[in-house]
Amino acid sequence: MYRGKKIAVVLPAYNEEKLIKPTIKNVPRYFDEIIVVNDGSKDNTEAVVRSFKDKRITIINHEVNKGLGQAIITGYLHSSKKNNDITVVVGADFQMDLAEAKNFLDPIIDGKADYTKGNRFLYSKNIKKDMPKVRFIGNSMLSFITKLASGYWKIFDSNDGYTAIKKEVIDSIDWSNATKRYGYNGDWMALFNIKNVRIMDIPRRPIYLKGERQSQIKIFKYIMKVAPKLLYRFFWRLKEKYILRDFNPLVLFYFMGLTLIPIGSLIGLYMIIGEILEYNTATALMAILCALFLLIGFQSFAFALIFDMNDNLKLCP
Repeated sequence: MYRGKKIAVVLPAYNEEKLIKPTIKNVPRYFDEIIVVNDGSKDNTEAVVRSFKDKRITIINHEVNKGLGQAIITGYLHSSKKNNDITVVVGADFQMDLAEAKNFLDPIIDGKADYTKGNRFLYSKNIKKDMPKVRFIGNSMLSFITKLASGYWKIFDSNDGYTAIKKEVIDSIDWSNATKRYGYNGDWMALFNIKNVRIMDIPRRPIYLKGERQSQIKIFKYIMKVAPKLLYRFFWRLKEKYILRDFNPLVLFYFMGLTLIPIGSLIGLYMIIGEILEYNTATALMAILCALFLLIGFQSFAFALIFDMNDNLKLCP
């Protein structure tokens, strides 16, 4: 136990026969349970895990690969059933230092947060050197999209998988409505938002081993797949939190911004094409309408962002 709390760690694993061994070896002794979710691995991941004699280890096998999100959900539900107070999640690829786990646990135990997550950007001023450049740019882009979708505007490095969560949060979420594969991070944060779950960023050291394949994500391909899901979750969050549960005028500002900006842009594009093709379609009235729609649209969208940020400040201690 740690500070009187039962602690579990979930290790979602898919073809991690090389790196899961050092990951398990580095689990601190204060963890009560090590839950390895073998997500349909085709290599010797299961055999490597079973070679350990540590009684804390529980291995759960998915017969087929169900996705990283589902592997974590499986671990969460098992951990909650075993009445673990806090569940930590790290990858089985030895990319996350479990010696830092206390930093994730203390804010939850102290009542400051309900869910903590890693932020590699807070750890080092030289993160551009520590993290491959492509991943740095991709993570920055993805974090902004996730802020908009989830409402957690002060949270960054949203794709980081080093997390800790209270049992009460696990039990409050309808996991059947959650994304089961890659892209779960931002999706789940939107689910947390409507439950008013407090999330805190925790600085953590990134580990990149030379010569070893670790993260299996191709970041820009990942963004293209995840962005439409996050856009859907953005509108879903507005509906659930600001219309159905408690009406907030920020919805109207979002609506005006997202309506007037495209209309103004289309009018402007129509005029430009007309001028290029010498159709002489542009008129003073059209120019005024274009400018007016864009001005009001961008102002409305900016007001919506400000109201959204202010309403969710309390969820980012």
